[in-house]
Amino acid sequence: MPFKLLNRLTHTQAVFLMVAVTLMWSIAGVVSRQLESAARFEVTFWRSAFTFVSLLLILPLWRAADRASGALRGVPTSQGALQRHWGILAGSRAFWVSGVCWSVMFTAFMLALTFTSVANVLVIMAAGPLFTAVIARVFIGQRLPGRTWAAIVTAGAGIVYMYGSQMWAAFTDPAANASGLVLGSLASLCVPVGGAINWTVVQRSQQHGESIDLVPSVLVGALISSVLTLPLAFPFLATGSDIAWLALLGLVQLAIPCALAVVCARSLKAPEVSLLALLEVIFGIVWAWLWANETPGSEVLLGGSVVIAALLLNELAGWRDRQGALRIQTLSARNTETSVGETP
Repeated sequence: MPFKLLNRLTHTQAVFLMVAVTLMWSIAGVVSRQLESAARFEVTFWRSAFTFVSLLLILPLWRAADRASGALRGVPTSQGALQRHWGILAGSRAFWVSGVCWSVMFTAFMLALTFTSVANVLVIMAAGPLFTAVIARVFIGQRLPGRTWAAIVTAGAGIVYMYGSQMWAAFTDPAANASGLVLGSLASLCVPVGGAINWTVVQRSQQHGESIDLVPSVLVGALISSVLTLPLAFPFLATGSDIAWLALLGLVQLAIPCALAVVCARSLKAPEVSLLALLEVIFGIVWAWLWANETPGSEVLLGGSVVIAALLLNELAGWRDRQGALRIQTLSARNTETSVGETP
């Protein structure tokens, strides 16, 4: 779809495009199970590096199209090359903090997939909005309605049951990989926590009059992740097939859907984006189930269902409440603000 057409999406087109975005996000687990010999940190390095290169090429074309169509109106024309072509705010502390958060999310997500099941990782990630609510309450004083506290308690119970059951089974079965479950759980937890800090920092910067584009900070996060994991990736063991799969993840699972999610958020309200983003969990578990023979256990299905139900009910109950809430600004003009679902 040409860049100019993306600026004129109808609501229906945005909904279908957001569903396509969640489909692209959801392939990470099943693709990672197709790798032949790529080691843990090498997997993370290649995916982050391909994401960086993809956005390095996509962003200048996209911003040029937005500038030509007026979608970037209000942005000063006297910019440095980094800001003009890639939207990098060199002097913004919040922008770089956002980039660091993305790098943590990228790295932790792929590491988690090498330790534990796709379903475990995705269910923990799904609780991201609840982590965000708590961190925003603590650091910027954003009040939480009773329904959100109820969702936090309910989702927490679902996660405790899911992991508690698996941990009990792992520690009582000598053949089980208890350490992998623990390490995978901790790595998975870094993803929603990193996303929550990212959202809170960006929101606070907006409250103080500073606009932060999320997609350029994704570019920075991919660069940081690839630089930090490069020394740990040696010696490279990936086959040509592995590199092709990881290039697919960098371009199709991260770079393109992250950019398209911003476009969708211009036409969809924040609750709509949050609800549609939950499809990633469902799609991701199904793909791993069908194509990687990774069947989720009953405790994962039950605990995960509780988490998803809590999130779903919270979003539906807060539909009207969020109409006037402060939202994260997208790549479009400064007078168009909305929140964007974050994925690693």
